Amino acid sequence: MYVRDAKNREEVWLLDHIESMGLDETAFRSRDYVVAVDEESGEKAGFGRIRVHKPDESEDVCELTSIGVLEGWRGEGVGAHVVERLVEYASDEGFDTVYALTGEGGYLAQFGFQRIDESALPPVLRDRLAAKRNGVNPDAVSLSIDVAEFRLPDRLRDAFKNAPDGRDDADDEESPEDFGIDPESATYKYDTGR
Repeated sequence: MYVRDAKNREEVWLLDHIESMGLDETAFRSRDYVVAVDEESGEKAGFGRIRVHKPDESEDVCELTSIGVLEGWRGEGVGAHVVERLVEYASDEGFDTVYALTGEGGYLAQFGFQRIDESALPPVLRDRLAAKRNGVNPDAVSLSIDVAEFRLPDRLRDAFKNAPDGRDDADDEESPEDFGIDPESATYKYDTGR
């Protein structure tokens, strides 16, 4: 199991799962996402995003958002490693603090995220929090972490290392649907009509 940057061709796959899980797709860009993949089968197990806000009036702000784990992979440490990779990315980009606006504060607390008062949020994130509460996540709260304080519990690291154990082999062939093509209605450039 490993976590890598999302590929452009995974845009449809990401949007389908974001929608089915009821996650936030505001300002969607596939290049902002990472994807957890089982290295043996090629099966995608989860995803997440770092969104960098560039307000005119202040410094850039880094938000962790849209973390999703496919149902068959929950409890395997996939989400934890997606979060870890995104926090590493934020650190690599020079951010000292990562914010999250979520109803899953208990999950993020195990990594060191702490709840903060809304008034302590940068203005752009106060607006985002209000929009989330009015849209996809009425129970959203504001959290933050200093990237140097992030920690991944050993039990989650071990679960991730052993995630493929006991799983059925997945089909690793790409399908037309992976590229946003409906095979029932598609036409082909060199179709001779025969």
